[in-house]
Amino acid sequence: MDTAIKFLYLSEPDMIRAGVTDMDACVEAMEDLLLTLHKGDYVMGGKNHNSHGCMVTFPDDPEFDGMPKNAEDRRFMAMPAYLGGRYQMAGMKWYGSNMENKKKGLPRSILMMMLNDKDTGAPLAMMSANLLSSYRTGGIPGVGCKYLAREAAKTVAIIGPGVMGKTSLRAFVSVRPGIDTVKIKGRGQKSIDSFVAFVKEECPGIKNIVICDSIEEAVKDSDIISMTTTVKDSEAEFPYIDTKWIKKGALISMPSAARFDEDFLVNGCKKVVDNYKLYEAWEEEYPYPTYDQVQIVGSKFTDLKQMGKITREDIIDVADVITGERKGRESEDEIIVYSVGGMPVEDIAWGATVYRRALKEGIGVELPLWDKPEMA
Repeated sequence: MDTAIKFLYLSEPDMIRAGVTDMDACVEAMEDLLLTLHKGDYVMGGKNHNSHGCMVTFPDDPEFDGMPKNAEDRRFMAMPAYLGGRYQMAGMKWYGSNMENKKKGLPRSILMMMLNDKDTGAPLAMMSANLLSSYRTGGIPGVGCKYLAREAAKTVAIIGPGVMGKTSLRAFVSVRPGIDTVKIKGRGQKSIDSFVAFVKEECPGIKNIVICDSIEEAVKDSDIISMTTTVKDSEAEFPYIDTKWIKKGALISMPSAARFDEDFLVNGCKKVVDNYKLYEAWEEEYPYPTYDQVQIVGSKFTDLKQMGKITREDIIDVADVITGERKGRESEDEIIVYSVGGMPVEDIAWGATVYRRALKEGIGVELPLWDKPEMA
């Protein structure tokens, strides 16, 4: 009986060689993933099997020497799942996050991904996951853009020109190649300069780059508005978007949070989410009002449902639009708000796709776990 187990280690350069930054393929994989979720062929954490993951945070005033102190984006996160369909894998993304990393020249979050055999649990791959996570995070907005944005969309507003803003824009261009203008609202010159360099290299079809001084300037006249900025844990302090600024027919893509007029959310837009069951799980884990705690706009939708302002039927799952069970865009003037929550099954879908490319092309380093287990 052969009991030897080996797994593939993929560094960030290996992941790039294996195609982790192939956004066209990533958007296709994310669409397939959403349809797999729609069929129910997946399991995530928690009793409801739809949990985003398990978060470790720290006290404001630790009692013990060496224990980290609570701070902005200071956390560890484990995101396990199983995904069926064409993937047939289990896995987990694990990361630590600390805003202070930027002072050391490091990303805010440092991520790793493990893929496992669904039957034995044996490791298949351990991979660098910063780019994996960034591109799948952009891929889901790309799917939303494909089915919800106006075909003639030309102008994109990016509010928060960080990593999520970059990959979201790249995904928008993938499905709406007529985009020729990007409007950028950022907090610091360094992030704006980095974003401009990314646009020039990765999105050559964009001819007009406009740096905006305010959210209002960015939002006005934009066909697609992407909110990818970090926020504080209070809706009252979220960036505000006035209904009067929003162009008729706009798609507002929301991997983050913003503050809207309540009447706009109740009566003035179509409300679409990436996976409604994820927001149900958040409702259970973070009781009403959930939006302050989760900071993803789909949780504002469920808060409005809790308040009796809207019904469950008013919140549309994007997979229902893809399959034709629900209508997506119904007119050129309709405004759509699309919530993107982020799920570990997305990491498995894109991770498995890249892993299989790496195997096919001989990329990565094979490492032994054991030839024979010492105790079995």
